[in-house]
Amino acid sequence: MGFALDERLENSSWFIEDWPLCRVSLKRDRTWPWLYLVPRRPNIREIYELNMIDQVDFVREVAMAGEALKLLYKPEKINTAALGNMVPQLHVHVFARFKEDAAWPQPVWAVQSAEIPYTEQEKSAEIQKLKKCFEGLRRGDKTACHQ
Repeated sequence: MGFALDERLENSSWFIEDWPLCRVSLKRDRTWPWLYLVPRRPNIREIYELNMIDQVDFVREVAMAGEALKLLYKPEKINTAALGNMVPQLHVHVFARFKEDAAWPQPVWAVQSAEIPYTEQEKSAEIQKLKKCFEGLRRGDKTACHQ
C-alpha cells in the first residue's frame, strides 16, 4: 500500500507541493501562518520509524519550512510540533507565532479561538508566495522570500 494522506489533514489544509520526502500543505486557518509536513511513506507514525536517510531529509525539510515562515512573516518564534494524538500519521506542524497573537505566549492548543478562513484570493496568494520562497531557498536565494 502506498502513501495516502490522512483525511483529517486533507480536510484541514491545502496542498502546496511535494518535496523529496514530505507533502507540504497550508493549514486552512489563517490565524497563524501554518504548514503541515507529512512524510510520503506508508504506515509511519513516529520519526524513528523512518529509515536514517528519511530522518535526515525530514529534519532538513522541517528546517526549510521553518526558515521560509521566518523570512516571509518575521515572527517572534517558529513553533514545530509532532503530536499525533488525534491524527496518528506522522506529520509535523510548523507555524509562526507573534507576540500579538491570540495565544501568546501559551501554546496555540491551550487557547480556544475560532478559525479564520482564507478567502479564495488569500489562499492562492499565500500558496504562490510560499512556493516562490521554497524555490528560492532550494536555490540558496533567500531574497525570493522577501515580500
